[in-house]
Amino acid sequence: MAILVLLLIPTGFEKQIYNNAESVKARVISTDESSIYETGLIKQGDQICKIEILNGSFKGETVEAVNLLTGKLEVDKMFKAGDTAFVLLEKSNDGELVFANMVDHYRLNIEILLVGLFVTLLVIFSGSTGVRTIISFAFTLLCILKIFVPMLLKGYHPMVVALVIGIMISTVTLILVAGFTKKAYCAIAGTILASLATCVLAIVFGNLFKIHGAVMQWSESLLYAGYQNIDLTLIYQSGIYLSCSGAILDLAIDISAAIEELVEKNPDISRKEILISGLNIGKSIVGSQTTTLLLAYMGSFIAVMMVYMAQGTPLLSILNTKFISSEILHTFVGCTGLVIVSPLTAIICSYVYKLNSIKKIDIINLKDKVVD
Repeated sequence: MAILVLLLIPTGFEKQIYNNAESVKARVISTDESSIYETGLIKQGDQICKIEILNGSFKGETVEAVNLLTGKLEVDKMFKAGDTAFVLLEKSNDGELVFANMVDHYRLNIEILLVGLFVTLLVIFSGSTGVRTIISFAFTLLCILKIFVPMLLKGYHPMVVALVIGIMISTVTLILVAGFTKKAYCAIAGTILASLATCVLAIVFGNLFKIHGAVMQWSESLLYAGYQNIDLTLIYQSGIYLSCSGAILDLAIDISAAIEELVEKNPDISRKEILISGLNIGKSIVGSQTTTLLLAYMGSFIAVMMVYMAQGTPLLSILNTKFISSEILHTFVGCTGLVIVSPLTAIICSYVYKLNSIKKIDIINLKDKVVD
């Protein structure tokens, strides 16, 4: 029901940017590179593509489209005969085709195939748990796209919004995975406390590092697009928490589930023993989780490290640059949040499960007395 509501509610940013325009799928018949000039690796100019439109109001028509090359490898693309392209058609007020712009290669069908493969394998190998995982995945994605991003654009406090969204996603995910059980409640409580601590760390160390939010890719474009009032630095700091919140809830439920199993096998276990066992379980999991988080973050700045190393930049200079410092902040605040959630969840479980086990023992003793 929540997913359906999220699908239906408007974000407030549905305005049509391109008037009298239509996005279509097209097949490239031939190309003309005579207007392109090269300077080393850089290509600039116009690639003229003869295309056949495959859908939309001009389906079946053959037209010429322009692929503008700006000299930036990260955004430029080259087409060849047989490629499928995503094309923007500009129309006159009378509905006649005026101009065709080659936007990019058409990838939507491959994206659907990849998502379908993921969903199919998940359901086959995980069964009902896989279905719940898909529901959680869809809910999380919609929360980000329909609530988090629009609220940031509307000027709400980024850290507060991130914390609320993160806790909401964690709660839904943990209940879908573990049901309405004590292990889910303990994991939720541990996640909430660790989330609060992680948000504080992100703000404190973000300010100490003096990292401006413009370090995020494309973020500066928002300022030039009329959103000068948004705080890019707070958005960057909120992203630090949100990016590690999944790992935090994962670790919390791992510890909570292990302690539940421990208490069920040994109801007479003391609160201190539960706490010590929870901490020992957390030690093993934290080690692997922090390494996983480090590797995940390193993938985003590996090219930058290669550039610095290729230029012979000293290691201390590399570590002190704004971009690398921001990634260090991102990584170690997230890892610290993982370290924090382990003892917090263990402490919560030691109280919750000990209280539960004491009640069970009292009931058993009461039954024995009645029988006597």
